Amino acid sequence: MSARTSVVWTPDFLTYQLSDDHPLNPVRLDLHMELSRGLGVLDGVELIAPEPATDAELTRVHTPGYQTAVKSAPEAPFGVGHGLGTSDNPIFFGMHEAASLIAGGSVAAAREIAEGRADRAVNMAGGLHHAMRDRAAGFCVYNDCSVAIAWLLEQGYERIAYVDVDVHHGDGVQDAFYDDPRVLTVSLHQHPLTLWPGTGWAGEYGRGDGEGYAVNVALPPGTGDAGWLRAFHGVVPSLLESFHPQVLVTECGADTHAEDPLANLELSVDGHRAIYHALREMVETTAGGKWLVLGGGGYALYRVVPRSWTHLLAVALDRDLHPDTTIPADWTARASTHTRAPLPVSMSDGADPSFERWGGGNEDRVDSAVLETRRAVFPLHGLEPDDPRD
Repeated sequence: MSARTSVVWTPDFLTYQLSDDHPLNPVRLDLHMELSRGLGVLDGVELIAPEPATDAELTRVHTPGYQTAVKSAPEAPFGVGHGLGTSDNPIFFGMHEAASLIAGGSVAAAREIAEGRADRAVNMAGGLHHAMRDRAAGFCVYNDCSVAIAWLLEQGYERIAYVDVDVHHGDGVQDAFYDDPRVLTVSLHQHPLTLWPGTGWAGEYGRGDGEGYAVNVALPPGTGDAGWLRAFHGVVPSLLESFHPQVLVTECGADTHAEDPLANLELSVDGHRAIYHALREMVETTAGGKWLVLGGGGYALYRVVPRSWTHLLAVALDRDLHPDTTIPADWTARASTHTRAPLPVSMSDGADPSFERWGGGNEDRVDSAVLETRRAVFPLHGLEPDDPRD
């Protein structure tokens, strides 16, 4: 029987009024949802319209002073500080309202799981994982991932795993829970020497009671489907099996794709689909079937993000799409009003995402990354880092 899945969505997310040339153009969300509708993924699904996160919900993660700055910046934009007013995080009217609505969407999704209405819940507008306690960063104003996790902790959850597959390090979420053993944060990302924000080393493994509960896998530029999946399966399943989370939260940025303009990994849409299948399997085998799905990065707005996230939504709903599924002509016509770039004709890049599992060796740079991470954190969980059986 398929899991009960709730989907949070409101067109008001599209009022995130960044300039048309900002990488986080909300057209990617619009085209993703239209493709999902066109392929029948959302047939019969009643979408949940969230309320904005309250000040109390935001204060679990963000300082009151920062929230005041976000609210007042549109009327007094000069010298506001807190990372606002930069090219990454420009100030715009309705900034607090839009950002709090996204955070509220992730809380609403978490509430669906906590109150027993769903086993899985999705907020594709979420995943803004870079915002820090008192500042904006990396296109992120409020950190909805952390806000939702903090809300779950307030409800009495004691073991929450957060797995971040975005190409950029999940630094804001790691920072929020760096000394909290109730939250296991795992981030697989491009190596910090080669990509912003420059954090996410294997040696960043938590502090105090949280030692061992921050996990970072830093992948070399050029890593493709096979290497990425090899690294994932060499680190993540063992830790999740040991931690046994009550719910798995995933940040599913699509910017690991080879066509993404902001990074240098080489995954395909087929590789993304394999990641989502792996995450679903981990949910069922380690987290009692409870899965909170969030979006994230992804800046190939027309060719990649809509396809990748439609696969993700289909996997979360147990309505898997065959890779060779043809893209509807209506969607292509709609996307063509936004771009002159050639558009894909199917839900596949024609790639084979098969891989060989890590066997304990150190033969290439991906294997080195796997071994470095395992040696940093596995002993803290009673696992043997050099034994591939652990």
